[in-house]
Amino acid sequence: MAIYRIAIGSPREASNPAAIRAAFAEFFSMLIFVFAGQGSGMAYSKLTNNGAATPEGLIVASLSHAFGLFVAVSVGANISGGHVNPAVTFGAFIGGNITFLRSILYWIAQLLGSVAACIILNSCTGGMETSAFSLSSGVSVWNALVFEIVMTFGLVYTVYATAIDPKKGNLGVVAPLAIGCVVGANILVGGVFDGASMNPAVSFGPAVVSGVWTHHWVYWVGPFIGSATAAILYDNIFIGDDAHQPLSNSDF
Repeated sequence: MAIYRIAIGSPREASNPAAIRAAFAEFFSMLIFVFAGQGSGMAYSKLTNNGAATPEGLIVASLSHAFGLFVAVSVGANISGGHVNPAVTFGAFIGGNITFLRSILYWIAQLLGSVAACIILNSCTGGMETSAFSLSSGVSVWNALVFEIVMTFGLVYTVYATAIDPKKGNLGVVAPLAIGCVVGANILVGGVFDGASMNPAVSFGPAVVSGVWTHHWVYWVGPFIGSATAAILYDNIFIGDDAHQPLSNSDF
């Protein structure tokens, strides 16, 4: 079982140059992603004078997040693995592909990157609001929770299939594109219901800057459940013990 391969790691990772570089890579990748995704929404609001949500706005959000994530994953892939998402990091940890202590470094970097992007956007737009994620009218927290679980399951399943699976071969070349596309597609599905976060850090930055925390827990619990489910199922069904690659000594 994948759950038996999880590793805590060593406190030395906090000062390990490779781990620190990886954390910085996650910080900058997250900054790039949130700046593009959140910023496009703010630009659309300015163009429409804060008008009502429209189908065009949903498409803009889908494309900006898909393109932004494609780039963010690509630029971080060779340094940190290009997680750009605490839920993806959690899924990699559950599958035994990253230690818990390095995961903490990633989570801190990802959260700080999101907050930094939102602060920059708030400042350079003259104080425009960085809207926190929220539930649409008629959508309960349980509806939103299921949305986040299923959408993040699809995202992390894609990450495992295209980036983590040792048998991926040349498929790894298209991993950033596939990951960006599944996020864009999921936004087209869930965007009008709960914002389609799939990423606790993406929700965290706007919440910090706006000060709005209503139902924020949904955007952590849902993605983490979906991520863990995808990691355990993919690792045990499609990777298995024979094909699993253990962590190198440098990861402990």
